[in-house]
Amino acid sequence: MMSRSYTNLLDLASGNFPVMGREKERKRFPRVMTVPGNIAELDDEQANSVTSENPSSVAGDRMIIVANILPLRAKRRPDNKGWSFSWNEDSLLLRVKDGLPEDMEVLYVGSLPVDVDPIEQDDVANHILEKFKCVPAFVPPSLLANYYHGFCKKQLWPLFHYMLPFSADHGGRFDRSQWEAYVSVNKLFSQKVIEILNPEDDFVWIHDYHLMVLPTFLRRRFVRLRMGFFLHSPFPSSEIYRSLPVREEILKALLNSDLIGFHTFDYARHFLSCCSRMLGIEYQSKRGYIGLDYYGRTIGIKIMTVGIHMGHLETVLRQADKELKVEELKRQFEGKTVLLGVDDMDIFKGINLKLLAFEHMLKEHPKWQGEAVLVQIANPARAKGIHLDELQAEIEESCKRISKEFGRPGYEPVIFVHRSLSISERMAYYSIAESVVVTAVRDGMNLTPYEYIISRQGITGAETGSNLSGPKKSMLVVSEFIGCSPSLSGAIRVNPWNVESTAEAMNESLSMSESEKELRHEKHYRYVSTHDVAFWSRSFLQDMERTCAEHFRKRCWGIGLGFGFRVVALDPNFRKLSIDDIVAAYCMAKNRAILLDYDGTLMPQNLIVKTPSAEILSLLNRLCADPKNVVFMVSGRGRESLSQWFDPCKKLGLAAEHGYFLRWPQCEEWETYGQGSDFGWMQMAEPVMKSYTEATDGSGIERKESSLVWHYQDADPVFGYSQAKEMLDHLESVLANEPVAVKSGQLIVEIKPQACPLMGVSKGVVAEKIFTSMTEKGEQADFVLCIGDDRSDEDMFELIGTAVSKNILSYNTEVFACTVGQKPSKAKYYLDDSSEVVSMLESLAEETSPAVSSDDEDHISTRRFNRLASFDVSFLSRWAFCWAKFIELVSCNSLVGGGDVEKMEVRYRLVTRSLSYRVLEVLLVVVDARMRVLITRVGACDLELSGETPCTG
Repeated sequence: MMSRSYTNLLDLASGNFPVMGREKERKRFPRVMTVPGNIAELDDEQANSVTSENPSSVAGDRMIIVANILPLRAKRRPDNKGWSFSWNEDSLLLRVKDGLPEDMEVLYVGSLPVDVDPIEQDDVANHILEKFKCVPAFVPPSLLANYYHGFCKKQLWPLFHYMLPFSADHGGRFDRSQWEAYVSVNKLFSQKVIEILNPEDDFVWIHDYHLMVLPTFLRRRFVRLRMGFFLHSPFPSSEIYRSLPVREEILKALLNSDLIGFHTFDYARHFLSCCSRMLGIEYQSKRGYIGLDYYGRTIGIKIMTVGIHMGHLETVLRQADKELKVEELKRQFEGKTVLLGVDDMDIFKGINLKLLAFEHMLKEHPKWQGEAVLVQIANPARAKGIHLDELQAEIEESCKRISKEFGRPGYEPVIFVHRSLSISERMAYYSIAESVVVTAVRDGMNLTPYEYIISRQGITGAETGSNLSGPKKSMLVVSEFIGCSPSLSGAIRVNPWNVESTAEAMNESLSMSESEKELRHEKHYRYVSTHDVAFWSRSFLQDMERTCAEHFRKRCWGIGLGFGFRVVALDPNFRKLSIDDIVAAYCMAKNRAILLDYDGTLMPQNLIVKTPSAEILSLLNRLCADPKNVVFMVSGRGRESLSQWFDPCKKLGLAAEHGYFLRWPQCEEWETYGQGSDFGWMQMAEPVMKSYTEATDGSGIERKESSLVWHYQDADPVFGYSQAKEMLDHLESVLANEPVAVKSGQLIVEIKPQACPLMGVSKGVVAEKIFTSMTEKGEQADFVLCIGDDRSDEDMFELIGTAVSKNILSYNTEVFACTVGQKPSKAKYYLDDSSEVVSMLESLAEETSPAVSSDDEDHISTRRFNRLASFDVSFLSRWAFCWAKFIELVSCNSLVGGGDVEKMEVRYRLVTRSLSYRVLEVLLVVVDARMRVLITRVGACDLELSGETPCTG
């Protein structure tokens, strides 16, 4: 389902868009405009999107990385006077810059890991900006509790890990004040970003669930800002996510990014499913890239696991060896086989499930009693998590039980380490572990397996036999519910809830042959060493550049209130149909062809009763009454329905079933343009379609004279689409030898007679027949209006584009090919919905003059004259003065820079769009009738002047 353009506010100037500022030249991407109008805002701040008045001091592009916590360590000075800061070498965000271009400056925006007194905040901010290029966002304590410990940790974190708030004690209820705090903090972060932002040269990369609504705050200020978002946690399935009361607000905020990243396809698939079910947006895959079409912008979806920093881990290994930690652990576990678990202390890491599995392994495989040791390192919780006390008590109870049953002097089966370990200590434990076990029930990425693989490889160039050389073999038992699982094809994947299966996997990891362990380790190391954090950040930046390059080729406007704010992007050659323009061309035309689709064009698609109203019939009759008009209804509906509905419109031409049947105006007989009358294929196809209808609730079959259509608009969107694809393949197989075509459309699958070179069946063929008929009668159309809303109407738009070369339309023909809804189309114009189509046709009908004499070209009807005469005289005089000045400029060659004006065509774009052609026509008649010969083409606000020298008037 394509997104649409949904507001008349875009039609700010007779169907064209205002240029509110002139862009300055960019280094990387061409821009159509820099300062588009921002129609609605989230608060009372400056309304318009702006560009920076202070260019960056850096010549190249910059990357601004925004995260909840800055990659800094902070501690109070010994004299208690101020703070000392240093880089947090363990932070993933610090390593992102390794994959960015060397000349790209990297700045960080986030909060500090410590509370800073308000008196010291300015000094701290200046210090870390100058020394570390970090901009701190100081979150007030009153907001921090509700923002981080509240909404982040009690709403988003549990929900994204598939924990529903069934009760106040289980998951916690939604608290509106926590959501408001979350929004407030995101706004605070946006203000800090804006302080240092140069939207012309900067990229903004936002990280994780703490800042999911930040893209909206930045986008409403800078509609062309290059911005990406990466989610480091899982994204739940739509059945889970839809329980969040602010589900749509968060989705729409994320869609204000240019690129959205996930660790795995599962997480991305869940996000795409939520967009489909809650916002009605379908994704498309093109040349290997996944994108969401959102109001004309293609939002890129990036799928890539984050990596580790090889150089940093090798440095840590050397440090661990230097501190003799590896030797110490080897002595401690001499003669033992170590299984290692490294997890944060929270309910989703599955620590107790791991203990139960280890206990089961010792029971089922007694050979490991006295030999196998599980070392479980539990990092203290980083925040006030849910049910932590109960979890810790359960873990400690399991450890005691296992030790009591299997422990003996000199053998402790489970060693539980509940404290923070430095990364060098952690690497030392990796070095002596035979297998690492990860049994998280749900986790975003989990880099523990990657770190383990690097530590077992050792350091390149180290002496054989030394601690740094590494055993170059490793075994992994990993949960299938963690983000790194798909990338570790040599690991033993388990369902951690299945304790028996996990126990067998532990036994297998210890019992496997050495050669098999080495081969699996080699495979893992090859992947981990090439897909490091630098590769991840470099790939994300490249995709962000590619996505933004496409956006910069379009015109963009910000519209909407609150979190409904979005950017509407239009192709420069695709614009809203101007009523004034089309009415002007309509008035000047002598022979007009008007081709209209019915469903979704004249009649809204969502109505159950499709019968045309009396107003529609009256409107069509008024258009048909003008002898200059040839009006056709070109529909996919059957001829029986069309004949019955439009019986009052005798002068209306009808094309049924996409042109298989055709009835010319003022004729009773239908002509058939199909390939034949043999419809035996229907008996073959209908049973197949019935079987899918029975299996797909909400679907149905429409039988026409020449075709069969399967509709699934009332079915589940995902299931219906899946069934449609399956049916398409099935029918193509069944009907392979039949003269029919099976095509998918907008929520339909249609079977119709196959087109042939001489007698094709399509709406494009209908349009060609109409234009040819008019040309043969010596009434070649000089005005064409063609409107439709779906894929079948694209045939008409395509035909119009080639009609001049076929000599059925002239070069000077005014063509208005218009689609309904803002979506990719071969049409040049669009209208938002069927109500706008009817309104536009009403405007044409008002200008229709059945009594106009064919030889009286300067005739103005009494009704039009009275209406135009009512214009304020001062208004007319002002425009007459403007017109005279324009003529003077042309005659003086100031627009064309010299040359023979009589032989030169001048194209001049009117700066203001408020002057309709109807006013211009009267001015020309009043001032000098001879000026009428100057007008050869008026359309899309382009005025072409040729022939007689203007100054002769």
